[in-house]
Amino acid sequence: MHTPEALSKHYIPYNAKFLGSTEVEQPKGTEVVRDAVRKLKFARHIKKSEGQKTPKVELQISIYGVKILDPKTKEVQHNCQLHRISFCADDKTDKRIFTFICKDSESNKHLCYVFDSEKCAEEITLTIGQAFDLAYRKFLESGGKDVETRKQIAGLQKRIQELETENTELKNKVQDLENQLRVTQVHASPAGSVTPKSPSTDIFDMVPFSPISPQSSTPTRNGTQPPPVPSRSTEIKRDLFGAEPFDPFSCGAGDFPPDIQSKLDEMQEGFKMGLTLEGTVFCLDPLDSRC
Repeated sequence: MHTPEALSKHYIPYNAKFLGSTEVEQPKGTEVVRDAVRKLKFARHIKKSEGQKTPKVELQISIYGVKILDPKTKEVQHNCQLHRISFCADDKTDKRIFTFICKDSESNKHLCYVFDSEKCAEEITLTIGQAFDLAYRKFLESGGKDVETRKQIAGLQKRIQELETENTELKNKVQDLENQLRVTQVHASPAGSVTPKSPSTDIFDMVPFSPISPQSSTPTRNGTQPPPVPSRSTEIKRDLFGAEPFDPFSCGAGDFPPDIQSKLDEMQEGFKMGLTLEGTVFCLDPLDSRC
């Protein structure tokens, strides 16, 4: 149909009339698009009877998607990415009508777009199919193969974060247990035991105040000092082995951004679903042919 360069570096333009779009329940199926075309043709027939003309649009087909523009102002009305297009069909009895189903990027609903293309419906359908094939190949060459690796790295990062949280909780528990042990040892000391007085006392026979922690001068039951309480670091959190938390995303700015990863996942799912090209019959009654 067209050279790969024409679809990858430029786009193929087509002029058509836009009958509109409507929500459908399934991403594929002849019956699905047949009902959608009937619905939109009937709505267009009503608008024609009221004096409204079918709007003209320009279609720009490339490996980046199918753009629907105003032919005069070039304003983009709809931008349908190829990996979101799941079904494309043209009417074999009426060379003007073709349609495709695309998943909306915001609502995630499946919308069926219907066009009147002046007897080139089949060519437009095949052009969309060729662009889809080229886009899929480009996707695989430019990073689609790394999607599974990115998923594994994201899973490892999540697990590491969970372990870091557990590590922090264990440190807090250890701190609490040490505090409880210290309090218990102080209360368990013999009531008659008296701490030897220091040679230097004040006029009230009291030991001068020292800024040193009280537990350093209070012996335990067996005469040994309780272990010092480890100070919590306020700088970089480290694990039980003194190592800093591993962050695979810090190896390079923008190596595996979560937003890019989610887009790659979405593109992979869309391309895996594939694009179904089908020729079918939409005009089933005289009313349709007059629309």
